[in-house]
Amino acid sequence: MTNHAEDFSLAAALRATEGWDALDDADLDAADDLDADLDEGAGAGPDDGFASGYADAPAAHEARSTELTTGDLDLVERHELRRVAGLRTELEDITEVEYRQLRLERVVLVGVWTDGTVADAENSMAELALLAETAGAEVLEAIYQRRQWPDPATYIGRGKVEAVREIVQATGADTVICDGELAPSQLRNLEDKVKVKVVDRTALILDIFAQHAKSREGKAQVELAQLTYMKQRLRGWGGNLSRQAGGRAAGGDGIGGRGPGETKIETDRRRINDRIAKLRRELKGMSGARDTKRQGRRRNEIPSVAIAGYTNAGKSSLLNRLTGSGVLVEDALFATLDPTTRRTETADGRIYTMSDTVGFVRHLPHQLVEAFRSTLEEVADADLIVHVVDGSHPDPEGQLTAVREVLADVGATEIPELVVINKTDIADPLVVDRLRRREPHSVAVSAHTGEGIAEALAAIEADLPRPRVEFTALVPYARGDLVDRIHKDGEITGMEHTADGTRISGRASEALASELAAYAV
Repeated sequence: MTNHAEDFSLAAALRATEGWDALDDADLDAADDLDADLDEGAGAGPDDGFASGYADAPAAHEARSTELTTGDLDLVERHELRRVAGLRTELEDITEVEYRQLRLERVVLVGVWTDGTVADAENSMAELALLAETAGAEVLEAIYQRRQWPDPATYIGRGKVEAVREIVQATGADTVICDGELAPSQLRNLEDKVKVKVVDRTALILDIFAQHAKSREGKAQVELAQLTYMKQRLRGWGGNLSRQAGGRAAGGDGIGGRGPGETKIETDRRRINDRIAKLRRELKGMSGARDTKRQGRRRNEIPSVAIAGYTNAGKSSLLNRLTGSGVLVEDALFATLDPTTRRTETADGRIYTMSDTVGFVRHLPHQLVEAFRSTLEEVADADLIVHVVDGSHPDPEGQLTAVREVLADVGATEIPELVVINKTDIADPLVVDRLRRREPHSVAVSAHTGEGIAEALAAIEADLPRPRVEFTALVPYARGDLVDRIHKDGEITGMEHTADGTRISGRASEALASELAAYAV
């Protein structure tokens, strides 16, 4: 049944709708006249001469997008979602409804001071606060205790445990962060006493790495470190023994289970071990591409420079200044995890590579060093290490010591090192002078203003390894390719254009020198 008339025709109806979507010329002219009348009737006012920017908006947006570097795009993506504290609108007295909110974790910091000065303990707690804020927490209170060694049961003494519990109850904190790596028993005992979640410094750093990991290799490395840390800290259900499978075969897990006697915690540990083995196989395959590139640089004898240093010391900013690469720069701890390698050249035309590496920190978790070993090999295989230190930090000497401890773990102590004291624009000149006297082979720069960059480049070029083989050759003009390779890969000390060819003397690699042997004079 239909509501149309009996003589309804679809073809006739379609013909009747032709022209509905377009105005004829008369209607367009009338619309233009109406717009002109409205503009004249507006009279003189503050809006005279107004030009809409909507027409130019696409072009302007395209121009801005072309000016953005990859680092700027990464920073915009990272800041698209921000958690903000201090905008609480929750009522204090809610009795009849269940109210849930998503807010920052409110944490209390706890530390144990075993050696060093009071300033060292305060610097360590300040760094822990920065780590907590980077992870997305709101720091409420901090407390640290002087002890010869941490308490084996609760990390801090019995009295301090009660004090921390009172602070947690008074402030409404939901997490306690300890400045050290806690044993599983210490974590369990502290949680039982203070009645809130307890994490240690290692878990905090792993959480930051998980937030900032971007590449496939970086995510796999962070997951491997997290699983390695978690495997020894699995807990049963509540305070009782872990649940068992029950009467059914494999506890309902199907094929691959260990039968009714296997507990849930054993199943979790077995699955974690399987995942760790899989991640290690994947990382081994991913490192093949990095090894291939590294072998290519070795084969061509291209010098490599690795930028290492404490986190947030300005390594990425320095790389941008030295090479113009435009990588991500952010005033945050562990902002850059994935290594970035850029090709550049010296003032005399020699080609070399410069790599930015992951930042270091005091007590860097051993799991991270193992998981990021393939990345840290960029430092161990470099020909020169540019060690960046923050000159404005309260304890720059401590940064130098912490970084060199990690370099020793990866076998990079024998590599030549150039210390670059960064952030001189905001650093105390007396501190910079003190560092220059302690580190004779050093330069002072400001990656923000560009001060001292030319001196740093000259120092890097002076420390680069030079070709080993000396040569003097008369290269025919038909072999201009050899002259070009000498400019790129060798070092020229003299050049003269003669009637028979180009007479060149200098130093070159063994491979290039063997090709020049046919034209030796």
